[in-house]
Amino acid sequence: MYPTFHLGIDFPAYFTLLMVGYVLVVRLAVRDGERSGLNPNDLLDLSLVLLAAGIIGARALHVIADEQFDDYVHLCTDPFLVRGEPMRGHKKCSDDTDSARAARQGYEVCNKETGLCHQARDCLRAFKFWYGGLAYYGGLFLAIPAGIWFVRRRKMPVWKVGDLAGYAIPLGLVFGRTGCLLAGCCYGEVTDSVLGIQFPAHSPAWDQHVQDGLIARSSQYSLPVMPTQPMEAIACLLIFLFTYFYLRPRRRFDGQVFFTSMMLYAVARFVIEFFRADPRGELLGLSTSQLLGIPLFAFGAVMYYRGARAVAEG
Repeated sequence: MYPTFHLGIDFPAYFTLLMVGYVLVVRLAVRDGERSGLNPNDLLDLSLVLLAAGIIGARALHVIADEQFDDYVHLCTDPFLVRGEPMRGHKKCSDDTDSARAARQGYEVCNKETGLCHQARDCLRAFKFWYGGLAYYGGLFLAIPAGIWFVRRRKMPVWKVGDLAGYAIPLGLVFGRTGCLLAGCCYGEVTDSVLGIQFPAHSPAWDQHVQDGLIARSSQYSLPVMPTQPMEAIACLLIFLFTYFYLRPRRRFDGQVFFTSMMLYAVARFVIEFFRADPRGELLGLSTSQLLGIPLFAFGAVMYYRGARAVAEG
């Protein structure tokens, strides 16, 4: 796990890979769109709209549905109500200087009664997406209507543009899930499979296993967990390869690539969610992402059927 890239200046690994992936997929989509007769400047403007909508939607869903809403409230009202951590070496802090110097990055306040280090009061933390905490479906579900609005405003063919996103989105997610692996988030359930991976002390998985009493606080690593981040990265790579190299050249109607991509991702994510163990919301025995994947698949299937029927009817 490498949550931070140290390049003279510290860069959060997750957000850095997310932005690198976004720049690359925008470059790919603009190039292909220009070859298809679309205005590249319109596509670049669209990419900025989608970026803003995606971040806003993804952050909003994370704050609301990922079981951390109370923590964001407490960071503003009373940071000591958010779970604290001991200093390195499992020592107790005695003042704020100890917390700032010896605890994990971001822990700046010492609770002298418990000897635990806490994050400082921050009423804007819910809006600081660069610290991590973006729920993909939230971004997607806001970016789709925002993108359709912008494309129609510029008088561009909606689903012809959508097909560019159909293969660009899964390629971008390959970078995003690799960032998740480096940050240690989105981890899987405990496993004894040979596929299991371990995260170091103070990672999200380690924190959860200590909290659940599965390992001692002195443990250097978490228990082996399912590699859900690489699983989704591989699934997204396969979706990209299929939609870009096979389906795109054989496309029969505008939107075919986009609708296919959405259905494939909804299925892959639905399955992978069964192997995840990080807090991410649950209702009726299904995670938030599984519940949102159902209407996404239905949307893709209905729109695909309508497009295919229009082609068949000439």
